[in-house]
Amino acid sequence: MCNLCDDAQQEPLGRRKFLGLATALVGTAAFTLTAGILRADECAPFLADAQAASTPDQAVQFLVDGNARFSTGASLHCDLLGEMTATAEKQTPFACVLACIDSRSAPELVFDQQVGDIFVARVAGNVPTTEILGSFEYATKVAGAKAIVVLGHNHCGAVKGAVDRADVGANLTALLDEIEPAVAATPLVGERSSKNHEFVESVAETNVRFAVAAMTEKSAVLKELVETGAVKVVGALYDIETGKVTFLS
Repeated sequence: MCNLCDDAQQEPLGRRKFLGLATALVGTAAFTLTAGILRADECAPFLADAQAASTPDQAVQFLVDGNARFSTGASLHCDLLGEMTATAEKQTPFACVLACIDSRSAPELVFDQQVGDIFVARVAGNVPTTEILGSFEYATKVAGAKAIVVLGHNHCGAVKGAVDRADVGANLTALLDEIEPAVAATPLVGERSSKNHEFVESVAETNVRFAVAAMTEKSAVLKELVETGAVKVVGALYDIETGKVTFLS
């Protein structure tokens, strides 16, 4: 039983509210604020005090911990309807994730996060469009998220299409053109073809790194937040065969 419940008749404080409480108690013998440790209830909504108390590094660590649960078959089983009700009036997510539309790489599942935990933007090839940059400016500057993760993945169809110079209509072609700089910047050994597995995966990584750089190169708002330490931007690659996320240095 949680010993930080208000009393036996009330609900547990929950990991998000608990994190905010723990912050106030840092320095005592009883508590240390270490991301991934002080969590009384993983299914409780992420509350505003916890969002304010968490650091960018801790926000990233929450995602690392969640992927560890997901990739080992230990995902949480929470009351999603209850979470929907609990967050209906206000949301205070701790992080943003830019991911591909690939049906196998949904960030909420991959990082084992719940309703109200993360802002998610998805587009083929995880390309940081103007609309996504603007959305993340809102998510961080206005709504208080502490981290941005650009999540690429292996066997990415958009990357393969860019490598093959696919022409499948004006809109898709224009999108694939956004990945072309990553293709051009990736050392090529062998043929330029989507059948060149090593090249495709190398391009996917380069594409993530370019997207991470674009967050601050193309957004003065995000650049300021990163420079002041209010927000952290990191890249990561998801392996659709193992379920594991590797964060890039």
